[in-house]
Amino acid sequence: MSSRSAIVLCALLLSGCATLPDDKGWGEQATLTPGWGRVRESAVNAAKDPWTWGPLLGAAAFQIDDFDRRTSDWARDHTPVFGSQHSAEQWSDDLRSASSIANYVTILATPSGDEPGEWLLNKLKGTLVDVAAVAATGKITNVMKDAAGRERPNGADDKSFPSGHTSSSAVHTRLASRNLESIEMSDGTRTVLDVGLHALTIGTSWARIEAGWHYPSDTLFSMALGNFIASFVNDAFMGASPSQPALTMQVVDDGAVIGLHVRF
Repeated sequence: MSSRSAIVLCALLLSGCATLPDDKGWGEQATLTPGWGRVRESAVNAAKDPWTWGPLLGAAAFQIDDFDRRTSDWARDHTPVFGSQHSAEQWSDDLRSASSIANYVTILATPSGDEPGEWLLNKLKGTLVDVAAVAATGKITNVMKDAAGRERPNGADDKSFPSGHTSSSAVHTRLASRNLESIEMSDGTRTVLDVGLHALTIGTSWARIEAGWHYPSDTLFSMALGNFIASFVNDAFMGASPSQPALTMQVVDDGAVIGLHVRF
């Protein structure tokens, strides 16, 4: 069975209930106006997440005694995991693609309502939040590449920092992990799936190092970046708190009604 087929099968097995425990569909409470309090809280929580500060500490540690460059040279020369630089480059592409597929499969698997119209509108709103997080990660990564101008280990160009492959994988897998939180499953299953998602990002990161395109600090920073943006955007815009306005959509005979609901 291919990895893509396995992911799809997993999603089909996990999808079951049509709504979340609070009777809301996934994506139903997505909001364009979360309020500054929620934005600030989401940013702080995302910064406190171990998958944000942990890789940042690792990136800093690699600056000691030229460990960053020495590790990069060793990985390119020995390619202990992927066997060759060419194979590592191919794997980095495949693992990044698998991360993206995992995210969008979890979107399909989330419970978003009983009625087809309701389900579709909730999926659309939730998907737009995920897409915004992915787009923001890509844009920030590219801006930082231009600003940093760090030469790659293989000397190809000066776009080494940060790693676009790793930040892309990280934002997708973290969003997928958040999406899985809305699906009922055993703790054991959830742990296995989360470990698998993190493995995709870690594998992408190391593959880029063995392929000679990045230093370890490049990929570790990118891992932190993708996780931070995914957590921040998801927490800030995916669900409105009781005191904050929520964007709603309702299917009617002539189309759909968009409204802004505020609870006092």
